[in-house]
Amino acid sequence: METQTVTKRENQAHAKERITGCEAIVRCLLEEGVDILYGYPGGAIMPVYDELFKYQDKIHHVLTRHEQGATHAAQGYARISGKVGVAMATSGPGATNLITGIADAQIDSTPMVCITGQVPSHLLGSDAFQETDIVGISTPVTKWNHQITNAEEIPEVMAKAFYIAKSGRPGPVLVDITKDAQFQEFDFEYKKCEGVRSYKPVPKVDDSKLAEAAELINNAKKPMIVWGQGVILGEAEEEFKAVIEKAGIPSAWTILGASAIPSSHPLNVGMVGMHGNYAPNVLTNECDVLIAIGMRFDDRVTGKLDEYATQAKVIHFEIDPAEIDKNVKTDVAVLGDAKESLAKLLPLLNANSHQDWHNRFKELYQVEFEKVIKNDIHPTKEGLTMGEVLKEINIQSKGEAAIVSDVGQHQMIACRYAEFNKSKSNITSGGLGTMGFALPAAIGAKMAAPEREVVAIIGDGGYQMTIQELGTILQTRVPVKIVVLNNEFLGMVRQWQQLFFDKRYASTEMTNPDFVTIAKGYHIPAKRVTKREELAEAVKEMIASEDAYFLEVCVEKEDCVFPMVPAGAAVSDIRLE
Repeated sequence: METQTVTKRENQAHAKERITGCEAIVRCLLEEGVDILYGYPGGAIMPVYDELFKYQDKIHHVLTRHEQGATHAAQGYARISGKVGVAMATSGPGATNLITGIADAQIDSTPMVCITGQVPSHLLGSDAFQETDIVGISTPVTKWNHQITNAEEIPEVMAKAFYIAKSGRPGPVLVDITKDAQFQEFDFEYKKCEGVRSYKPVPKVDDSKLAEAAELINNAKKPMIVWGQGVILGEAEEEFKAVIEKAGIPSAWTILGASAIPSSHPLNVGMVGMHGNYAPNVLTNECDVLIAIGMRFDDRVTGKLDEYATQAKVIHFEIDPAEIDKNVKTDVAVLGDAKESLAKLLPLLNANSHQDWHNRFKELYQVEFEKVIKNDIHPTKEGLTMGEVLKEINIQSKGEAAIVSDVGQHQMIACRYAEFNKSKSNITSGGLGTMGFALPAAIGAKMAAPEREVVAIIGDGGYQMTIQELGTILQTRVPVKIVVLNNEFLGMVRQWQQLFFDKRYASTEMTNPDFVTIAKGYHIPAKRVTKREELAEAVKEMIASEDAYFLEVCVEKEDCVFPMVPAGAAVSDIRLE
């Protein structure tokens, strides 16, 4: 009798409930633990918004001022929290406005689910009002996408969307739902997805490959590690730290890998790539074993491929088989999750220090310090530099801030000079290089981690691409700190024009509005700094503010970011001036 009662209770618990498709979408979000989503309503998604209104005590919808802002905010949320970011928009232009953020999330491996409304299914293909084939458009820049035309598909598709977005190498997923499917009623039942046939998100670690890797590392005289975001995405920071400390290997980072270990760690030798540090770039072409962990050998990291680490044995730790041998030929490929791979590697490694090899990095750091770093952070010139602004932010935030940077000179300066004491502290647009990323991404990051100081570092050009998101700050009162480094130029393009186009500054000089007045128009406290003696107090005031704060710092107009690997050059041909 007792067994029958238990069975009856179980059946009641799993009983299907008849609801509409639009309510099902919201219920699926709740089942996946979504508490914040970013979006912009419109006709084809209005039924879902109407249903969302009834659940506003459980899901906080953030009305961004542009759909692109919704995707970047969802990215910022995902990057700092490790959760799946969610963005929602209507059909047609609402959906197409998501594409830049989706493409950005795809190349930077950011877990995101985007939901778009679509015209009723009987109008598909008829060029109906605000109809766009968003599935076709988004296919090249999504990890997976699907169009729902029948409400009964919703639970399975949504569960699959979240699973695919966050599993293995993360990425963006788009779910397009026709308006009639939103109104249809069906028997709702939700089961979380735990696997998809033919999709193996995490390859099994091959112990024999680990043994080969360990042998190469143990026998190396000049080993060097380049790590990327895979360490952070795999939550492998502690395992990574244990490996480098035991083996004593100098370790450099890609911009998305920054903050996996603290900037001050003695084995952290700086950033690689076009504007990376001098020592790790030069010594990439001197090391005898190059160990790549969770990075994809992007062209900005490798420079001229046929002159990249040709003298070295290459070991590649990677979760995505498609990245193996895609750009750089590897000698040993270790497929698998970084956390598992590094944990298994650790006991196979011999303790080492490589002191002489470390001294080479220290020697070259001193060269860079004298030629570049000293002038960036302790300038003798009258005008302010971007580097000294970052230095002051480090001082006032004690290196605890999450830095969300846009794209350009300020991005490279932020990556080079920000102090990162915590993981997930460097949030930027890496692979796509999306101007306009930082302001909305900072909003999402602060909402995901309200206990952290979040500072957006933006150039005057990129700032104006998504400046309307100040309205989102006004409405939500999210206390992000915004620093615009204003040189009245599209600085990175201008730098190339100065160095390679005989200073023909074609369409790069900016005539800017009064940024402080604009900020105040959105009721955001604001200040402009033009002199060095004003900087420390202004940054202190910004960090101390419990509300959002806007700080404009007018910096030197024609400063260049060095070091620099010229396009098409080898990484060892890096320029210091």
